[in-house]
Amino acid sequence: MTDDWTGLSEALLLWPGLEQGAATLINLSENHTFRIDRTDGGKTIVRVHRPGYHSRLAIESELAWMQALRRDAGLFTPQPLPGKNGALVQQAHFRGETRHMVAFAFEEGAEPQVGEDLSAVFLQLGSLAARCHSHVTGWTPPQTFERQVWTDGAILDRDAIWGDWRSAPGVAGTVRSTLDRLDANLRTQLAGYGMARDRFGLIHADMRLANLLVSDGVTRLIDFDDCGFCWFGYDFGAAVSFFEDSDAVPALRAAWLKGYRLYRDYGPEHEAMLDAMVMLRRMALLAWTGSHAETELAQSLHSSFATGTAEMAERYLATGTIDR
Repeated sequence: MTDDWTGLSEALLLWPGLEQGAATLINLSENHTFRIDRTDGGKTIVRVHRPGYHSRLAIESELAWMQALRRDAGLFTPQPLPGKNGALVQQAHFRGETRHMVAFAFEEGAEPQVGEDLSAVFLQLGSLAARCHSHVTGWTPPQTFERQVWTDGAILDRDAIWGDWRSAPGVAGTVRSTLDRLDANLRTQLAGYGMARDRFGLIHADMRLANLLVSDGVTRLIDFDDCGFCWFGYDFGAAVSFFEDSDAVPALRAAWLKGYRLYRDYGPEHEAMLDAMVMLRRMALLAWTGSHAETELAQSLHSSFATGTAEMAERYLATGTIDR
């Protein structure tokens, strides 16, 4: 990733200690995420929000839940840092427009990788999901609270949050007809499953490997930027993002369930929907590859993601499972 000191130099004046920091872009997906190397030798993370995605209230709501999870449930969550004016959400010009920005304390750890033995990570990830879900069922959000609602329509409709999957690269011909059948199947299943409080609520919604830090064998959850109201099982679907068709997924599903059930019940009617959640997430990502075509990750997927999604859909529609 390249430096972008010029784009951030003015913005860094908003936080104490960052004024002369050197900015390095470490991630570009929904937002620009920078590591700031401070003059005192320390590091800070600054997230520059994508324009038009979240309002200031929505970002403040994300931070409120993260802080409540740390305070009430004893969970590790990223620590937002106030600016010089005391506010956690700042505004500054970046690349010609005003953007919302948040600074976070830097945390050590490494992103787990596909191909590694992820069983211990998924055991812990299931536990983290359960503890988040348990917390939110008894939590009263602030009076003004705004987060996205990830329903089937919000993911599958033409005006979906992440765009229209029908417009993604490679969606044509037999791929399109297969995915149309999957779309209808998922809507029917989710309507039957319903949105009762034991299965639908505020979730992280993006527990993929890129949003995990592992340090000394402990898995920590970062980046709550997509948190919103959705089915609890969607957190597992998101956990296997971009490797949903791996032969390792059945064992990782079992590890996730084992970890989840250490803290919260997860009955057979919920377990039976996990593969539907994987397919729903896959369709969200397919739409994302089209609407976020400027990112390196989306570009790397354009040649194969739609075809791979259709192959998974054929198997799922025929057998009711994503397993080979």
